[in-house]
Amino acid sequence: MLIARLAAATVLAAALATPALAADPVEGLWLVQSGTAKVKVAPCAADKARMCGQIAWLQTAGAKDANNPDASLRDRPVMGMLMIRDFKPAGPGKWTGGKIYDPNSGKTYGSKMSANPDGTLKVEGCVAVVCQAQTWKRAS
Repeated sequence: MLIARLAAATVLAAALATPALAADPVEGLWLVQSGTAKVKVAPCAADKARMCGQIAWLQTAGAKDANNPDASLRDRPVMGMLMIRDFKPAGPGKWTGGKIYDPNSGKTYGSKMSANPDGTLKVEGCVAVVCQAQTWKRAS
């Protein structure tokens, strides 16, 4: 009985001493550069090895995806929409090969994102080799 208790205590101590895996610095709730939306970045539901982002707050409540090139999607709400998807890890705090959807234009761009040393997030949308960057701030 004493040996079993000691073994259990040793296992428990080892489990508590093992650090939990930290979330990637790109994960969290981000306020987009314009301040009109917040995006929750987290591992994708379908593939936890990739990163995705869903619109979690909009300044304009009730906005619809009116500019979507697919006419059947133009009445869907922007709130809750998957805005960024399928980013692959490229190092700590760096993700590439993703897609970003701009509901204002209805266009989807190749994208990459990286955590900046100041705690902001650099998100780039690219067409061919030309990229345009935005800086997102952590939101609460």
